[in-house]
Amino acid sequence: MNRRLKFGIEEEYFITDLHTRRMSDAPPGASIEACQEAMGNCFAYEMFQGQIEVASPIFTCMPEAENYLVSARTRLQRTLETYGLGLLCAGSHPLADWRTQQATGQDHFLQLFDDYQRVARRSVLSGLHVHVEVPGHLDRIQVMNEVLPWTPLLLALSSSSPFWDGADSGFMSYRQTACDEWPRMGIPEYFEDEAAHDAYIALLMRTGAIRQASECWWGVRPASRYPTLELRMTDACPRLEDTLCIASFFRLLVAYAIDQPRPGSGYSQESRWILKENRWRAKRSGTHGAFIVEGYDRPFSAEQWLVLAQQILGETARSMHVENVFSQARRILRNGTSADRQRSVYQRALRSTGDTHAALADVVDQLLMETSQEPCASDDLQPALCES
Repeated sequence: MNRRLKFGIEEEYFITDLHTRRMSDAPPGASIEACQEAMGNCFAYEMFQGQIEVASPIFTCMPEAENYLVSARTRLQRTLETYGLGLLCAGSHPLADWRTQQATGQDHFLQLFDDYQRVARRSVLSGLHVHVEVPGHLDRIQVMNEVLPWTPLLLALSSSSPFWDGADSGFMSYRQTACDEWPRMGIPEYFEDEAAHDAYIALLMRTGAIRQASECWWGVRPASRYPTLELRMTDACPRLEDTLCIASFFRLLVAYAIDQPRPGSGYSQESRWILKENRWRAKRSGTHGAFIVEGYDRPFSAEQWLVLAQQILGETARSMHVENVFSQARRILRNGTSADRQRSVYQRALRSTGDTHAALADVVDQLLMETSQEPCASDDLQPALCES
């Protein structure tokens, strides 16, 4: 077991006007330049001018990730505050109007808007992406197939996009519902191995359906630029401890998969049917959903599914010194996801004032505050120390 399995984290953020609490349509160019200067090579533009991304360096343990992301969020927040702007990390912005957002003027993004029209225009969304290395001698698709059935649990834990277009969407992750407007998002096609995946990509390229392999944006995919599996399904998390929990959980899943004699051998078309249903339940109900577990004829709560995960993954977690990931996930189940907290704030404010906009502004304030907080210092939430 490789305890130092390398990984990286990408967080996407909404730039928020601290006066109006709305997502900034076109923040001052100087503010973006200042953010870029603050983050250096780890800064990345997003599709809309009111969004930015941080793509981390390569980590070997969770404390490295925590230290870096605490610093990154702090630097960005302090930089933006100079311009009357704030940093908000969530799957959707409660007071964003997709109709007014301005495209980032780079060829790649402009091509997406030209190709996908209103689907791209509506895609005012922020995700949490996690890359985990897969050793070169292994088939990444087979490793992916071992991991895929668990991903709706990660989506449920990350859910942070209940509000869309100024209203409650009825979903815990409306971001994933909006993602379904795109082609080649959501659940990957069924591939037995990397050769089958490469043949599919070659077909799409040959017929002009895509220009490059990276235009397959599945919730989990083999990265085209790095020797990694990339988790894309999960919502951006305002609380950094939730980000770290989900990143650690995904890394654990990949580590377990690569340690199997025949990773992915149990994944079938039926597995994919169940995966699609569980993803629907996760985006609709989050951690309150009832999930299907292959081989069982009764539904599992998120808590029961997590117990099963600990039974299956526990030995791998202990060997990696990340067994606290299960207590971290239980803390999310116990205290609620971001979507739960956002709804609670909204409903409380709405009962008090009767003003929908004011209630949504309170949700924005909550998200701004959580984005700026450092992870909880409780012992069971701290990642294991890096090995020397």
